[in-house]
Order: sequence, then structure tokens, then C-alpha cells
Amino acid sequence: MTDPVPTKVQSAREKIARLRARFLEQIPQRIAEANECLKKLGNAPGDHTAAVDLHRFLHSLKGTGRSFGFKELGEAAAEGEDIAAHLIDPIRSGLPTNWHAALESCVNNIANALENLTRNLTPAQQDDTSLPSFNLPSVNTETSRTRLLYLCDDEPELVEQLAAQLGCFGYQTVTFTDTQALRDAVFVRRPDAVIMDIRFPEGQSAGTEILVELARELSNPIPAVFLSSRSDFDARLRAVQAGGEAYFQKPARAIELITVLDELTRQQKPEPYRILVVDDEPEIAGYHCVLLQEAGMITYQINDVSRILDTLSEFQPDMVLMDMYMPRCSGRDLAKLIRQVPDYIGLPIVYLSSETDKQKQFSAMRVGAEGFLTKPVVAEELVAAVAIRAERMRTLRSLMARDSLTGLFNHTTTTQLLENAISIAKRSNSTLCFVMIDIDRFKSVNDTYGHPVGDQVILALARILQQRLRNSDIVGRYGGEEFAIILQDMSTESAASLINELREAFSQIIFHATDSEFNATFSAGIASFPAHRRMELLREAADKSLYEAKRAGRNRVVVD
Repeated sequence: MTDPVPTKVQSAREKIARLRARFLEQIPQRIAEANECLKKLGNAPGDHTAAVDLHRFLHSLKGTGRSFGFKELGEAAAEGEDIAAHLIDPIRSGLPTNWHAALESCVNNIANALENLTRNLTPAQQDDTSLPSFNLPSVNTETSRTRLLYLCDDEPELVEQLAAQLGCFGYQTVTFTDTQALRDAVFVRRPDAVIMDIRFPEGQSAGTEILVELARELSNPIPAVFLSSRSDFDARLRAVQAGGEAYFQKPARAIELITVLDELTRQQKPEPYRILVVDDEPEIAGYHCVLLQEAGMITYQINDVSRILDTLSEFQPDMVLMDMYMPRCSGRDLAKLIRQVPDYIGLPIVYLSSETDKQKQFSAMRVGAEGFLTKPVVAEELVAAVAIRAERMRTLRSLMARDSLTGLFNHTTTTQLLENAISIAKRSNSTLCFVMIDIDRFKSVNDTYGHPVGDQVILALARILQQRLRNSDIVGRYGGEEFAIILQDMSTESAASLINELREAFSQIIFHATDSEFNATFSAGIASFPAHRRMELLREAADKSLYEAKRAGRNRVVVD
């Protein structure tokens, strides 16, 4: 007895089985259309439209038939495709003198193959579609929560100070000065990460020993960061061999520690790749969509090329997967059309076609396509090729849309997102608040401590905003030391309370510069929609409120 097929895979197989059945049902009508093309070509051998239609039928049947596992159908179509290609390309030589009879024989072979197939195909064979197992990003359904840290060190004063600093960035910390207490706590409530000294007083286990013990007893190890007054090779090696993810020499700077902890305790999974599939054959487009969906991607398919620009604008894909031969225009023409729109110059385009002529493949790629996959494509190869190119697109978009120092949205992107947020608020009759933040006396920080320290102050504020705000809130670096926040569905009272909390947290962070320490503060101005219905007015009101906060003494929040 075989194991039951998992529900998700079974569902995918059912989808593909329906697509296969629909594909077979349509072939008789398409054979009739192919015979009509042959009749026209018999009367007028130069009928280019009939030749193009016949070639597209044979080309499509070859690729789709093979993709769906109907080998006999695919081979029958392949026999005539090359002859039809000679008819539509006058430059090509080698058209046989009996080309019309050969094409008629080919179409008859397709009809016979279909008859044999439908007569002998059992229900089990109709569902004979194996799907590979994929391990790619899936839709993130996890909600954001406060991340828990266990901090263990035998110096109580250092522990409390570091815990207070981490708390400013939105982390919940529980402190220990005893390694056994830490060990017991892990089995009561598992933390997101552990920060601990590498050495403890005599009588206690070393930090590395505790970590090794926990790794043996837990099925999923806890990310660990080591602190130590030592920085020698032996101490660092022991930490690495115990499974430590990072190592800091005391006193550790909170902003540097936060950078590592953010990565180790990241909760949000990557957003699924968004793939647009363009093919005039709904069944094969649906088949490729199912394969990509099984890999955790979001797909959208269009069969009418005239919808391409509207769909690109609405769906915002990370990549386009398109056929080479379609009615009205070729894949090459469609790719060229897409490339003429400035917003899509860098959008990856990959052809997915049964075209095997290398010269035609290279010609199609000259308009800026990223690659060419030949049908039938192996599922794993399709997923890998799409994922690699979609990830590259994500990276390029991020570089263009985000500030290089903080990773926040840059000025241009923040402005565009503000326009979008206002449009959404208008349609949904909801509210939003726009916040302008400026670090107080930042020029003095740069002049006194140097620009690298100034960058640390900017990074610290960026981290606080990223950690303490909701996933739906939009944060951007508007200028040098100026930040902007878009708070959707929030009243001005709630926004003022939230920004005040962030202001107080930021003011408690201790920054280090050579042998000195200092704190920094910020001022903020808040304006709201629908009190200000246009973007320019909303920005102007928030900026005016920020100016009022500065003039009133700084380190405060003013609401318009």
C-alpha cells in the first residue's frame, strides 16, 4: 500500500489533469482549422496568414503535447513544424516539392495520434503527472511579535545597561547572571536568541559549554551571540565551535549588536516572487503557473497580449515568462514593446517555447530578454531559472528604491508611496498620518565626533523605526538626518503617542565615540489625511509642524 499523496500535491495534480483534459478536448476543432489552412494554401501557396496560423498550431501542439506528456502528439506535430517554418520564412531554403502532401500527412498523423490517445488513455494515465518537491519562499502568514532575548553575564550592571539599550529597539530581554538559571529558562520558554559571556566565575559552566549542551538537547538550536573581554584567537575559535553566530568584545555597541540580532531573529519570510505568464495557450500557461505556485510563487496568466501593459502596471511582476509565437505579435515584438516603457527596462523576460532554432533564439533575445527555456521544460529547471532571475530583479529594485546606509526607502520611493497611500485612503474613506522626523543638532554630532559616528546615530534611529512600527507602516530616509513615516489607518492622537514613545526610546540610546559617550534626540511634526487631501499640502503641513517642534526647543512632537 502506498502512502497517501499530500493534499497540496494532490490538488496540483488535479489542476494539471483538468488542463490536460481541456487541451485534448480542443484538438479536434484545431485540427479542423489546420485543414482549412491547408485548403487555403493548396489554392494559394503564397497565403502568408494561412501559413502562419498553421505553423503556430503545429509549434504549439509540439510544445504543449510534450509538456503534458503526450509524446506521440508532440512528435506528430514536430514532423510538420519545420516544413511550415519554411513557408513563413522566404529566406530559408529546403522546402520539399511535396510540402503540401507532407503537411496533410502530418495533420492526419496528429488526428490518428489523438484517436489512439483518447481510446487508450485510462483515468490513472490522465492523472499521471508527477510534481517535484520544492523548497522555495512561501506566502508569509506570520504576524509580527516582540522578539525575546535571554542575556546572561556575571556582571549585573553591564547586563542591565545592555538590556535597557536592546529594549529601546523593541526587544524584550530577560537577564541572568547564572548559567544554570539560563539553561532552566530555555526549557520553560524558548527565546529567539541568547546573548552570553564566554567565561563565568569558577563553579559555573562556560558559555560555550552551555550552548553545546543546549544544542544536544534541542531539536532546533537557538541562535547565540557571545560577549567577552577577550579577543584572542582561542576564545573566538571556542565560540565558533560551540555554534556561536557572532562574537563581540566588551563593551559591545548596541547598534552593532542590533544589526546582528535583526538578522538572526528575522521573523518575516521573503515575499513570494510574482511571475507573469504570457501564452496564448491557456492550458500550457496554467500548467506552468501550477508548477510555479507549488514552489511558493504568485502567478498571473494572460492569453491576450493586448492586456500586457495594464497587467504589468497592476500586477507588478518580478519577471515575465512568455511564449515565442502568439497571435497578433511574436514574443520578440512583445518583449520589444515592454522594453520601450521606461519602468520596465530592467524587468526580466524569459522565453518559454518549443523553438529549438538557436539563431531564432538569439534573435529573440537581442531585444533584451534574460534567457530562453525550451519546452517541455523540467519542473525543477523552470523553478530554478525563474527564482534566480526574480531574485536578481528584487535586488536591483531594492538598490534603486532604498537608501544605501539604512536600507529604508529613499526620498523618491517614499514620495511615490505617499501618493499611493493617499489614493488608497481616498478610495477606502480611511485616514493616514504623515510624520516628518529630524535628528536634533545633527551637524554638531558630525562636527564633534566625526561622520562615522554620525552614521551610527542615523542607523540607530532607522533600526528603532523598523523594529517598533507595524509591518504596514512605511518608513523612509527623506534626507541626510531627516526621516518620513506613513502611518495608515491611524488617528493623529495615536500617531502622536506612538512617535513620542519612539522619541523617548531613541533618547535613551548611548552612543560611543572614542573615549566619550553621548545621547541624541529627534523632533517630529505630524499632519493627517483627510485634513490635508493633497500630497503637497500634507507634506507642507508635516514640515511646518516639524519646524514648530524645533523652534519650541527640540526633542518634542508637534501635531498640525
